Amino acid sequence: MAAEPASVREVLSWELFGSASRELAQSIADSGFQPDIVVAIARGGLLPAGALAYALGTKAAGTLNVEFYTDIEETLPDPVVLAPLLDTEALQGKKLLVVDDVADSGRTLDLVMRLLSEHATEARSAVLYTKSRTIIQPDFSWRATDLWITFPWSAQKPVTGVDAINDA
Repeated sequence: MAAEPASVREVLSWELFGSASRELAQSIADSGFQPDIVVAIARGGLLPAGALAYALGTKAAGTLNVEFYTDIEETLPDPVVLAPLLDTEALQGKKLLVVDDVADSGRTLDLVMRLLSEHATEARSAVLYTKSRTIIQPDFSWRATDLWITFPWSAQKPVTGVDAINDA
C-alpha cells in the first residue's frame, strides 16, 4: 500500500508530545490510579512511557518488546514478543500502567495486557492515540484519530554511520 501524503496525517511534534504527555498523566492521576510500575511496549511506547513515569512520579519502569508493524499499514500476521523478556516475577502484587504510542488495531496492546494482567494485581493501559478500529479500548488515551500518525521519534529515517554517508 502506498504511503499517504503528509497532509492526511496526524502529526505529533516534540512540543505537542510534551503537552500531550502531561495531559495524559493528569487524566491518570485524576482517576486515582497510581501505578507501581510503568511498562513500555517497545519501541513506540518507550518515550510516552518515560514521560508518563516522570510525570506520575513512578520510579519503576520496564519494557516488553513487541513487533507487529513492519511499515506504514503493513503488519506481521500476529504481534510477536521479542527478547529480552520482562521479569514477570517482579510484577507480582504490583499495579501496572502499560503504555504504547497508539492503539491502532489494538492487537499489540491486547496481547500485552493479557500477558501482564495475570502477573500483576492490576493492569491499566495508556496510549497517546486511539483509533476507532481498535479491538481493545485503552483505559487512558490522549486523543482519538483514524489518520496515520507521524510521531517525532519516527518521522525521520534511521541515522547511519559515517562510512554510509561517505559512500553516498
